[in-house]
Amino acid sequence: MNNYLSQASSKWLREDGPESDIVISSRIRLARNISDRPFTTLATDINQAQVLNAMQGAIQTPELAKMGPFDMLFMRELNDVGKQVLVEKHLISPALKESHNAAVVIRPDEEISIMVNEEDHLRIQCMLPGNQLDKAYELADQIDDALESNMDYAFDEEKGYLTACPTNVGTGLRASLMMHLPALVLTGQINRILTAVTQVGLAVRGIYGEGSDALGNLFQISNQVTLGHSEQDIIGNLEGVALQIIEHERAARQYLMRESKETIEDRICRSFGILAYARQMDSKEAMQRLSDVRLGIDLGIIKGVSAGILKELMVATQPGFLQQQYGSEMNPGLRDVKRAALIRERLRMDEANN
Repeated sequence: MNNYLSQASSKWLREDGPESDIVISSRIRLARNISDRPFTTLATDINQAQVLNAMQGAIQTPELAKMGPFDMLFMRELNDVGKQVLVEKHLISPALKESHNAAVVIRPDEEISIMVNEEDHLRIQCMLPGNQLDKAYELADQIDDALESNMDYAFDEEKGYLTACPTNVGTGLRASLMMHLPALVLTGQINRILTAVTQVGLAVRGIYGEGSDALGNLFQISNQVTLGHSEQDIIGNLEGVALQIIEHERAARQYLMRESKETIEDRICRSFGILAYARQMDSKEAMQRLSDVRLGIDLGIIKGVSAGILKELMVATQPGFLQQQYGSEMNPGLRDVKRAALIRERLRMDEANN
């Protein structure tokens, strides 16, 4: 448990992938339910315990063990800070941490996590760096097959996989890309682009999914329709739209450098200076200034700073992880002080390495 709570960087945060200057990560999530068991929203404590027991048995079967090892963390054994850390690392959803009879199964590299007793009995999630939806789906599909060889899923020949929410019926697939789109925001094009995205059946959410804000110019683009389309069609449609967004973002970056070079350089360098010397900083400001610095790295304006700084500090500067790191609960003011200190230390590390 301590390993998952004390390390800020999952594998998908540490490594780069295709188009990683814009696509931070690819995620595939499969919603599954066990047949002859009430959906989580209607389940008793006994029903939920039965699902937890079934999952405990499944991760020890040969089919799943060969893709592991896996650890199972129970929400009832975690304090509020520990659960918040898992949310900040995108290993669980905000909804799961509110449930007492829930758990998450995690592979040590944190590319795979399986939420148990969230809205559905099982939510299989695979996350990879960059634009790698096909590879993430392949991994999720292998986990799904391994589980299905030991569990009887709720499935209908006409409707597909049955889920607690009608919008997930069918494939049960939610594919999403987390994208860093600062130039589209700065050039005022973002609302037009995101409106066009929603018109072709995709959803746009913030950094932690539904109901969250797009901190640091990070947006999650995902499919909305799961019924009547194959997994390949869903992923192909999302990838096609994503490539167009990438093209627009790169064009917007070129425009900024061509038409507003001094202005964008000033913005980026100011953000870098504030991050390097500030003594207090809240989460929202930290994410915005880290976004500016990452843009500066990608544009060649800032040298000697790792391009992974936005991804690393996206987790490490969040309230839960800060409190876990320093071993105590902190009020917002103290967190702002510790956050600024953490960022300064991180920048000094890059300076020393270069």
